[in-house]
Amino acid sequence: MLWRSLARPIWACPAVESVALKVSYMKVEGKPPPFDPKIFLARIGTGKTRAALRKRQIVFSQGDPADAVFYIQKGKIELRVSSQQGKEAILATLGVDDFFGEGCLAGQPLRMATAIAVTECSVVRLEKPAMIAAVHDEPEFSALFISYLLTRNIRIEEDLVDQLFNSSEKRLARLLLLLANFGKEGKPEAVIPKVSQETLAEMIGTTRSRVSFFMNKFRKLGFIEYNGGLSVHSSLLSVVLHD
Repeated sequence: MLWRSLARPIWACPAVESVALKVSYMKVEGKPPPFDPKIFLARIGTGKTRAALRKRQIVFSQGDPADAVFYIQKGKIELRVSSQQGKEAILATLGVDDFFGEGCLAGQPLRMATAIAVTECSVVRLEKPAMIAAVHDEPEFSALFISYLLTRNIRIEEDLVDQLFNSSEKRLARLLLLLANFGKEGKPEAVIPKVSQETLAEMIGTTRSRVSFFMNKFRKLGFIEYNGGLSVHSSLLSVVLHD
């Protein structure tokens, strides 16, 4: 079963070993790894659909049957959860090359959150049987997916520690740096796509007034700028690192 293979240590996974050997060989030969998930997904004929989403369009709602995994080719997707009392929280904002809806692979019968397009998006929907077949049949895709799951798990643990031990000011600074892709491969984004202060408040668990206060503080200190969008400077790290 899939969950058993995912529970094994990553170094014991044949798919990862196979990919490691191929990548090692390619480095010796001076060739870049050829695997491209977009090309691979394009070859899947059954159990796959591709959709262009409008801004604010719902992909699936909390409580819907969990029967597919989604891959983001363009745009950003927001995962939201709401309580019976009407309280809402943003669990994550995902971007290009991210997966979501993977809970169905672990036996999750219903969606635990609502997925909404933050911007215009292009996503690939893989039905559960098609996703399982892809993970089993393509070692490089399997390694890519496992790596994504591990990275996502680390991010969730970091978010939990952030909520438990950091002030709302630090949580906001960390969120802005994450939205600007600081710490990830590649260059940070020069300008973060427009995001409301209400959304930022929901993501860090505080009020809009507190977010407004700290945003003005960060701007006066030169950590951020407003230029038709939000620019974040690396100097904002000082807020996160300060004890």
